[in-house]
Amino acid sequence: MTGLPEVPPVPVFFLSDSTGISAEIMGNALLIQFPELVFERTMIPFIGTVEQAREVVAQLDRAMEEAGDGPAQPLVFCTAVVDEVRAELLRTRAPVIDLFGMHMARVEDLLGVRGLREARRLHGVGDVRRYNDRMAAVEFAIEHDDGQTFRAIERADVILLAPSRCGKTPTAMYLALQHGLFVANYPLVDEDLETTDLPRPVKDHAAKCFGLTTTVTRLSRVRQERRPNSRYASEAQCRGELRQATAMYDRHRLPTIDTSSSSVEEIAAVVLQTLKRRRPGRTPAGSTPTPGGTP
Repeated sequence: MTGLPEVPPVPVFFLSDSTGISAEIMGNALLIQFPELVFERTMIPFIGTVEQAREVVAQLDRAMEEAGDGPAQPLVFCTAVVDEVRAELLRTRAPVIDLFGMHMARVEDLLGVRGLREARRLHGVGDVRRYNDRMAAVEFAIEHDDGQTFRAIERADVILLAPSRCGKTPTAMYLALQHGLFVANYPLVDEDLETTDLPRPVKDHAAKCFGLTTTVTRLSRVRQERRPNSRYASEAQCRGELRQATAMYDRHRLPTIDTSSSSVEEIAAVVLQTLKRRRPGRTPAGSTPTPGGTP
């Protein structure tokens, strides 16, 4: 018992006439700065008509009534693009942070051009070529996950090397889905770690390789969840694998990323920046320059 009054959760709504991903990402980027508060999040995407917007406003107003004069007033993040829908949403009595409206006019003014203000241009299929490229990258990542195949490995933009459970698969999938990169990942097993040579399937592609590592404690804990009390999950085994993997990375001067305290977004950002330094001005295979778009 701390003697401190319990703080009720703050209702947070993410509104969009598209997927709501942008509202959620930008809203959470702000909310994460308030770790002492608890948030109760609600996503309301695809608000496509004024009538739907009115229904959402009624829901928000009810939340305001339920909160009364208490400390947990609802908070709304909105990235609605269509003017009529956004105008209707702004009628709510709940406080709204209009992430699109507060910036779009300024951007239009600077560019001297009025934006399309069409929903679903960033996370939809508006740019068919870019969408198809990203889906092709996802298929490549799935096919080349955990060294399942090395067919067309020369098409890879990135090859992730690491002992099992160091974060290869989620990183590969994120880079494929978000950035259209063709990513293969290869698990370093005991026989690979008997030497510091690169494994035969990837030895001719060292310039594309990245090494992932983590801490012994974290790796052991993650492996324990998969195979409790096994040699595979023991700290001794994890320590040996990580030591040998690091020796391999060092010998071949591979970019190395510690995933122990990094999110998949942070890992991906390091990969992207490294690629940019290595190959300035080159568009990776399977990807296209990101077009202008809206949330």
